[in-house]
Amino acid sequence: MAGPRKAVLDLPWREDDQAATTRPILLPSLKGSCFDHPLYQGLPHPTRRLCSPASAPASKSSKKPKMKATGNTVSNDWSPPPVEFLNLSVPQAKKGDPAPGPRGLRRLAVQHPEVSEQEPQDLDRLGGLPSLGELFWNVAGTSPEAATPGMGAHTSLASGSSGCYVNSLDYLLQEKREQEQEKLLFLDYADLRAWDLNEDEVLLTPEHRTLVERFSVPPQAIPAVHPGETVFLPRHHPVPCILDSSQLKPRNPLEKLFLRSSPARQLTFLRQGLLSSVYLPVGDRPIPLFRWLLQLLTWPPETSSRAFGLLWDLSLDGLFRQSDGNTNLWCPSLREVSATFHNLGAHSPTLQPLGPTQHTGSEASLSHSEQQDALQEVALDSSLNYICKFLTLCALAQPGAYTDQNLLDLIELLCRAGLDTRLRLLPKTDLQQLLLQLLENIREWPEKLRQLCCALSRASDHHHNLLALVQLFLDVSPRSRQLRGQLSLLVMARLLNQQERLSLWQEKAQLSSLCQLLSLMRPSSLRRYLGPETVLPGQEQQPKASAQLDHKACYLCHSLLTLAGVVVSCQDITPDQWGELQLLCMQLDRHINTHIRESPQAMHQTTLKDLAAQTYIRWQELLAHCQPQAQYFSLWEGV
Repeated sequence: MAGPRKAVLDLPWREDDQAATTRPILLPSLKGSCFDHPLYQGLPHPTRRLCSPASAPASKSSKKPKMKATGNTVSNDWSPPPVEFLNLSVPQAKKGDPAPGPRGLRRLAVQHPEVSEQEPQDLDRLGGLPSLGELFWNVAGTSPEAATPGMGAHTSLASGSSGCYVNSLDYLLQEKREQEQEKLLFLDYADLRAWDLNEDEVLLTPEHRTLVERFSVPPQAIPAVHPGETVFLPRHHPVPCILDSSQLKPRNPLEKLFLRSSPARQLTFLRQGLLSSVYLPVGDRPIPLFRWLLQLLTWPPETSSRAFGLLWDLSLDGLFRQSDGNTNLWCPSLREVSATFHNLGAHSPTLQPLGPTQHTGSEASLSHSEQQDALQEVALDSSLNYICKFLTLCALAQPGAYTDQNLLDLIELLCRAGLDTRLRLLPKTDLQQLLLQLLENIREWPEKLRQLCCALSRASDHHHNLLALVQLFLDVSPRSRQLRGQLSLLVMARLLNQQERLSLWQEKAQLSSLCQLLSLMRPSSLRRYLGPETVLPGQEQQPKASAQLDHKACYLCHSLLTLAGVVVSCQDITPDQWGELQLLCMQLDRHINTHIRESPQAMHQTTLKDLAAQTYIRWQELLAHCQPQAQYFSLWEGV
């Protein structure tokens, strides 16, 4: 059986070693290396003798037979190549050959770069076969020049055992450079975002500015939230509330201490929860205490929450203590409720708003003011919720505590408060529940409906605010549905200046009046109504002014069309009204759908056309449900 194949490497002799005996250095066996793996069976096996330039003529004249590979060239060992390049092993010599000493090993390590430099000559002499070092470097994926000399020496010594995984220092440095470049790019991107330049701050030439204005798309969309009204002015400090204890007689030492304390000490009694133990055990509670607690509902949340808790507990306890139909619940008058709203910051109609706040400080002061505004919004919302909850309890427990006129004035006051700009995005559940209960407490409902609608239709001059006011009344009760429908029709007639021409208060005439209003809701007609023709016949209107006028017309048409949908939804459509509803569908398709041209530069037109399509589909569904039965011809009639 043939032994392991070995290759003899003749090293060049130095001058001081010319007399020495030739000692061949044997390379380690290649059996079991990465070249025996099936992936490398197609490569030429590096078993030829590698000679240095000095020993090349001697190798030719020696006439030694070349070692040939015996046996089958296909290896039976299909296992992956072992990773043993970290364990350097000294090559084993043949029997009878002198073992190389340490001096010879050092010569081998030094001569390796010279052997790699003579690769082209060796390849020509060996018939174009690649050298062992070149194969090793190709497998490792690097080049001899990229590795350090020390690494190359160790690799040449250990190539027979493994040699397939070589980690290059240059490759690690390249990875480090790429990571640094990524970090620099990320920092540059962050710096660009930190500039945050506005369009007005960018300096453009007149030609560029004209081009931008010509092809710019203005963001003129129909807002989903109403603009609101300035009802409550901001207050930085709460209004002082003083308990009128001049006519109160204390019944225990703790109450005596409370009544004789200063206003600050009285607030401490409230915050510590001592007033519950003073007034809950007794049945008779002083009215000035309820008035004081009601005014404290306008204070910050840490005080108003305590005041509402005590006011609620005392009121419920008074309801449970009632006997013979006499309730001990105190209900505030309309003047006291108005004073409470005034303490929240509500101004009278004669007062003018203070206008927008001017911020002249730095960004820190601006952020501080924004935080203060947010806290004031939360305080305002919580105070209104407390007031509405207490008034709802009063309206449920004592429906006759207020007259019809007081109820109408209270409803108008609450609706105006619900339109405040700081309450636009906040839910108004407590306010809506109170409005429903106040509507049910009106005794002369049919007579007071017209007066209430006329008062609410003048609560604001903006059409979107009036739409939001209509939506404050939920569609859950007959009175609320009737008020929604009648108020929507009245608002539409007021916005289109048709109040005197239409019979809005006749029964079963709302759909016919709505048909006449739909013909006036054409966007082109609204443009003439909103913008009077001040341009001379020979001149043309500016494109920017024309676009703004078109946006206003579509915005108004959107609100009017939403109100029209409310009017129809509040009606109990009968088969007798099927023809009027069918006429409404025809008017909607004729005057609105066909007169709206969608454009990517005018999203408000797309929004309006979408609403018109949805309204048309909804009305068609109503037509399908209330369609009268067809009258078939009978042959037996008249017989």
